[in-house]
Amino acid sequence: MPSAFALPALFDLGATFAFALTGTLVALKRGYDIVGMFFLALASGIGGGLIRDGIFIQGTGTTPLLTDPRYIEVVATATLFGALFGRQIKRFHRVVAVIDALGLGAYAAFGTQKSLQAGLAVPAAILVGVINAAGGGLLRDVLTGEEPLVFKPGQFYVLTAVAGAVTFVFLTVQLEIAATPAAFAAIALTFVFRALTITFNWRTAPVSDLAGR
Repeated sequence: MPSAFALPALFDLGATFAFALTGTLVALKRGYDIVGMFFLALASGIGGGLIRDGIFIQGTGTTPLLTDPRYIEVVATATLFGALFGRQIKRFHRVVAVIDALGLGAYAAFGTQKSLQAGLAVPAAILVGVINAAGGGLLRDVLTGEEPLVFKPGQFYVLTAVAGAVTFVFLTVQLEIAATPAAFAAIALTFVFRALTITFNWRTAPVSDLAGR
């Protein structure tokens, strides 16, 4: 890979804030106190990155999620914001959805790139990129004892992250395009795909339906 893609700090922190907000809304719905809300926001906001660095890419340096205090500060801010204005946040669900869609593609590309740089094979790198993008929601559901939403039929979400990761790999590995323009192309594709999914309510179907049961 000829160059490296780095998420702009404000973009990264903004996506972390949006993902953390989803955790505060779940905590509010379940009646958690402020401590429970913070840890659920933490899991939602940076869970995917922690899974990426803690499980799949060990020994490649300390994750910035733990060395940069701004991530914890952003999660704390999202927690306070959710506690004070949780019911009003739902009015801005479109704004949160836009940030979420942008962050989904960015994290898929970033996680895939970091995995490739760590020496992982292409299929594994794509898997880690998807986990980087959707792992926070998965961890949130596990912590609350819910069946993870990513396992259930619903709007395309994980498939959208897969599209972003595959696009990034194709552009950088196959076409040898520089990482930054490739990442922005993956983010744009993911955003459009996710927007269409929400607009037209494209959904996955149970395997039993496909099998004719």
